[in-house]
Amino acid sequence: MATPYQTEPFYGRGGLFKSKKNRDSAAAPEVYNADEKIAVERTSDTSLEAATTTPSARRRREAPPRVRDLSPEERARLEGILVKKIDLRLLPTLIIMYLMNYLDRNNIAAARLAGLEEELNLTGTQYLTAVSILFVGYILMQVPSNLFLNKIGKPAIYLPTVMVIWGIISAATAAAETFGGLIAIRFFLGFVEAAYFPGCLFFLSSWYTRKELGFRTAVLYSGSLMSGAFSGLITAGITSGMDGKRGLRAWRWLFIIEGVITIVIAFIAVFILPNFPRTTGWLTEEERQLAVWRLDEDIGEDDWIGSEQQTFFHGMKLAFADIKMWVLMVLLFCFVASGTVTNLFPTIVKTLGYNNINSLLLTVPPYVLGVITTFLNSWHADKTGERYFHVTLPLYFAVAAFIIAAATIKTAPRYLAMMLMIPGVYTGYVVALAWISNTLPRPPAKRAAALAAINAVSNASSIYASYMYPESAGPRYAVAMSVNCVTASIAIIAATVLRFILMHLNKKLDRGEVVEGAVAVGEAVPGEAARKGFRFVL
Repeated sequence: MATPYQTEPFYGRGGLFKSKKNRDSAAAPEVYNADEKIAVERTSDTSLEAATTTPSARRRREAPPRVRDLSPEERARLEGILVKKIDLRLLPTLIIMYLMNYLDRNNIAAARLAGLEEELNLTGTQYLTAVSILFVGYILMQVPSNLFLNKIGKPAIYLPTVMVIWGIISAATAAAETFGGLIAIRFFLGFVEAAYFPGCLFFLSSWYTRKELGFRTAVLYSGSLMSGAFSGLITAGITSGMDGKRGLRAWRWLFIIEGVITIVIAFIAVFILPNFPRTTGWLTEEERQLAVWRLDEDIGEDDWIGSEQQTFFHGMKLAFADIKMWVLMVLLFCFVASGTVTNLFPTIVKTLGYNNINSLLLTVPPYVLGVITTFLNSWHADKTGERYFHVTLPLYFAVAAFIIAAATIKTAPRYLAMMLMIPGVYTGYVVALAWISNTLPRPPAKRAAALAAINAVSNASSIYASYMYPESAGPRYAVAMSVNCVTASIAIIAATVLRFILMHLNKKLDRGEVVEGAVAVGEAVPGEAARKGFRFVL
């Protein structure tokens, strides 16, 4: 109903606001029913406003003025430009940062073939303990770190800062002289590195819609797969060319060089990475409104507004109360457990009987194949909007690879198995990572807690997994391959259970029933998402 007092409406998290003139004028007539009143609090002169509304009011929400006035063709054109702009700003930097994150974490596997175990006089399971201890610190820090990142809303500062710290710690590994010193360094390296990957997953889900997220997650994770390939090449080069230079063994040069590169990249990243859509300065006002609205439109609720909306314990409570998070946790745990073969991949390849340098070079092709299959699978998953088969089908190849590896000692079939292990696990894994944000989209605090908790628990498998690969168990590593085969099979079962749960919830949404946690607690599907037919991605 039009009144003389109404001017251009305001839009924000709470939905359709009264105009500024209405809010400031005590005499302005009411334009909403009693059960649709909106409580508005202005937080600052420059901040966007937050509000709480009833579902009926939220369903009346409209796009911001600069987005609402666009024709569908103009909207599609501008959104395409915006997404490309976001891609160019986020993805190259995040990929390089994650490549160094994974390289600094796993270069101890290559360092084993470059003299680390020999020079530090590691005996028995001491080397395996040095590999495993990193994941103790890694697990402890993930949930607090993600909730803190969500609270402060400054990933452009937070992520590079932790990168500088882990780069320093990684370079300090070169100074280790004893088993105890190596253990201490590895623990703190894991503690600091824990902030990055779950933080990146949350970061991406704060910029991209659900249909865009799968491929971007794959692009990010390609950094880890490329690091596996680069690690072998770099270590082979350092081992052949720098061993003994200035009195240092090759493994020490490996940690120094990679640690320094990490620190340099972190300082550069500070000037490139954005924050969240609402707190980023390099977007125009029109682009900012569109960046916020398209996420709102995709899910039905605005994403990150300000730190006052983000609470640590509320996010954890919402995540832990949702059965879907626990099923996803089992799924991702089994994925990572099957993929722990990469923690000692150079050692496994060495059982083929080649010298150290050739063994390091032979680790490269499986990772290259993994990058290719991961990109193709994730691109197709986003294009079709399907998740389940893109998660499970690659796992059948992983199961076959583990069976072949445990069943034969012949070189050709064993290397074929090694070629299939990494693509078989990680091709579906990156789609499963995107499935987390698709399944637990909002509120941001819940999504941040779920991503961190799932990633932390899934990496717990890396604590015990290293002990399944003693050199005495080679070349077949029958116990390890059997366990990997079982966990890959359980992952398939967990994905199937999740699919049935989501199908059931979608049927309830079809009937117009309230689905707890579908978008916001206590509501069904509000706002624009209802008109567009929000459904969980299967």
